[in-house]
Amino acid sequence: MTPSQASSLEDLFADLLQQQAESAESLPPVHLWNPQLSGVMDMRIDREGRWIHEGGEIKRQPLVKLFSRILRREGESYFLLTPVEKWQIAVDVAPFFIVSATREIRDSQQAIVLSTSTDDQFVVGDNHPLRVDTEEDGHTPIPQVRVRDNLWGLLGRSVYYQLIDWGHEVVGDNGETHLSITSMGQEYRLGSLAD
Repeated sequence: MTPSQASSLEDLFADLLQQQAESAESLPPVHLWNPQLSGVMDMRIDREGRWIHEGGEIKRQPLVKLFSRILRREGESYFLLTPVEKWQIAVDVAPFFIVSATREIRDSQQAIVLSTSTDDQFVVGDNHPLRVDTEEDGHTPIPQVRVRDNLWGLLGRSVYYQLIDWGHEVVGDNGETHLSITSMGQEYRLGSLAD
């Protein structure tokens, strides 16, 4: 995609990108906080994005949303941060869970908008790329999208199937056929197709 094409897409979807930028500006500056490690907290985020503290699910959505906003990943470890505290927590697959997808089509161009269970909303594109890894069996897909910084979100099954429904077949240079989806002028591979 050329710079002029990217600029044209940004103009076309300016309202969506503006909402995304405003949401990002409201986040705490966790990237600037560097407290010493306070310890390991008995908290984990399970595969469906539920926050589990000392064996019980945290049901208060405002509290979960607050925690999700002060989360940082360093290497393969995750931490809840304040300017003076840093607590390590566990994450089963990804710290965010994608619960819905919508698509905007304007002038034959497409933008995929994803939402998390903690009310983050963003457009799949350069800053929020989509990838599909596989489980250890090599077959079961693990579809993820970068929510912010190096924090990823696992797509719920129904969301992944929605993207598959919107996808299109692509034949690669090696003759292999796979399913892809386009958002903001970028192609994202969803998985291989059997002959």
